[in-house]
Amino acid sequence: MIQLYYYPGNASLAPHMVLEEIGVPYELVYVDRANAAQKSAEYRKLNPNGQIPVLVDGGFVLYETAAICLYLADMHPQAKLAPPLQTVGRARFYQWLMWCTNTLQAMLMHYFYAERMVNDGDAGAAAQVKAHAEQRAGDMLDRLDEQLASHGEDWLLGASFSAVDPYALMLGRWTRGFSRPARSLPHLGPYLHRMLARPAVQRVFESEKLSPPFV
Repeated sequence: MIQLYYYPGNASLAPHMVLEEIGVPYELVYVDRANAAQKSAEYRKLNPNGQIPVLVDGGFVLYETAAICLYLADMHPQAKLAPPLQTVGRARFYQWLMWCTNTLQAMLMHYFYAERMVNDGDAGAAAQVKAHAEQRAGDMLDRLDEQLASHGEDWLLGASFSAVDPYALMLGRWTRGFSRPARSLPHLGPYLHRMLARPAVQRVFESEKLSPPFV
């Protein structure tokens, strides 16, 4: 059985939603991030980076959130969570999945962990990094909003739901403390609420015991 090593609301949230959308049996393995369990020697045998999530499928171990989402979509084609190979739609799927992880998520890490980017104890510099990260991430949210506006359909790629949509919901949720969060944008806000209305998403939020505001 598939195992997903997770922590509530963490980067494991997107693959957790993908698993629920697929509907295959899986087991959640709680990683006590509050006590740095992801840095333990045992966990580092699965992911030497000491980060969440990790997916274990039989004897196969995979980390990196986007890679896990793509793997699940490819291994369960019946769920239709990725456009067909060798199509323009597939290329757009790759583009937005990589954009989510390499562009928006990377900037959000600067926002949440600004102290990592400055000298120890330099609270003023950390505050500056955080402020700039929020501004730049806000510009990136505009790109998501523009993408939704460009086709007027329900999902990020258009009319068809895909594995990039749980990823976008996860990142949009992470901005709920912004002065201008994702939910406030004209197209992105309704999109996030369409995501929250999906039964699979509701099951995940209940399972992880996530509390409002959800986005």
